[in-house]
Amino acid sequence: MYFNGIYDLFYQYNPKGAAWGNIVRAHSVSKTAWWHNGHWRILVGGKRKHRGMAWLYRSIDFKYWVKAKHPLHSAPETGMWECPDFFALALNGRSGVDTSKVGEDVKHILKVSLDETRYEYYTLGKYFPEKDRYVPDNTSVDGRAGLRLDYGNFYASKTFFDPSKNMRILWGWANESDAADDDKAKGWAGVQTIPRVVWLSSDAKQVVQWPIKELETLRGQKVDINNQNVEQGQHVEVKGITAAQADVEVTFSFGSLEKAEEFDPNWANLDAQTVCSLRRSDVPGGVGPFGLLTLASQNLEEFTPIFFRVFKTKETKHKVLMCSDAKSSSLRPFNEKLYRPSFAGFVDVDLSADKKISLRSLIDHSVVESFGAGGKTCITSRVYPTLAVNDAAHLFVFNNGTKPVTVQTLSAWSVNAPQQMNQNLNSEHI
Repeated sequence: MYFNGIYDLFYQYNPKGAAWGNIVRAHSVSKTAWWHNGHWRILVGGKRKHRGMAWLYRSIDFKYWVKAKHPLHSAPETGMWECPDFFALALNGRSGVDTSKVGEDVKHILKVSLDETRYEYYTLGKYFPEKDRYVPDNTSVDGRAGLRLDYGNFYASKTFFDPSKNMRILWGWANESDAADDDKAKGWAGVQTIPRVVWLSSDAKQVVQWPIKELETLRGQKVDINNQNVEQGQHVEVKGITAAQADVEVTFSFGSLEKAEEFDPNWANLDAQTVCSLRRSDVPGGVGPFGLLTLASQNLEEFTPIFFRVFKTKETKHKVLMCSDAKSSSLRPFNEKLYRPSFAGFVDVDLSADKKISLRSLIDHSVVESFGAGGKTCITSRVYPTLAVNDAAHLFVFNNGTKPVTVQTLSAWSVNAPQQMNQNLNSEHI
């Protein structure tokens, strides 16, 4: 199937693996073209020595392309840039805009996939079409310490504009975290994540993401929990759904932030992932860690926690850490080639006003996609439980902080597989 001029996507159904994101992706480093002043333009990622480059090509007829003298943008000490994506978002509202849109009412985003880290980074800035130059704002780092679309197992993403619904949609790739021999045994490797709508935050300093509305048509059995207090060390099971394939939305609230633990000054230069590895879900804190235990076995021999931890800082705002920790996700021996990282990102949210934070997690057998604070921080994890599979998987709310937290609202749904799509597949698509 030809997709938006860039990706050839091949669908392959695997009954034992992820059921929604069953799309294997062919690699490409170029991006959708945009039009301005009589020329098409397209980007190709590359590098010069150790400087990452977004090379610009122009064409009049979309057939013959000429490389521009200067790249659209580059950054030192970033290495090879793959899969660059360059697009605009409206400064106000959640509506998408055409890829060729320029003007004062939009802000441009340049996303690159860094080959050396295997993560996605982006900046927001201004596009000067007459010079074909992009200049990032000074609101974030232009490099490895900068903003990410997703702080987990998410790579080679691509956006496209949906003119029928006036939305910009993001798709990414979640590769495997087990060994190549496991891939051969499965007969496939890598899945496409759930499509996400993207828009600008209200302060225009970051991208916000949320699963497309159409995903909700797959929701089945629903359970709700409201105003449930969760004390330190308590686990509350969410019963009545298929926990191996679920959609969960929860809002946590807490009465006070006074008992939040101090943010260690020695962590000032550490990234969120390193901080999470030092303060995992089983390390008690003040306000947090609290969140969800996904793909959990009944007695918690296996679980993948998605959680928040609130720190005190010398700044006005508290520092909020969001983690998706795969350390306890599988009972498979650690000498096997199974990657179990503690993915994490900081959440740009001010808790001092209403003292609450939201989390949405999409759970699909070996994939957990999580959206913190309405999509400000997103983390995708690939995990491979041995006990918490199919009907033996469980879902819990937990709190390991000394301060009680309240599940203000929680709605969880069993999610059905897109059977019609899978039934229509044949060998021509593989």
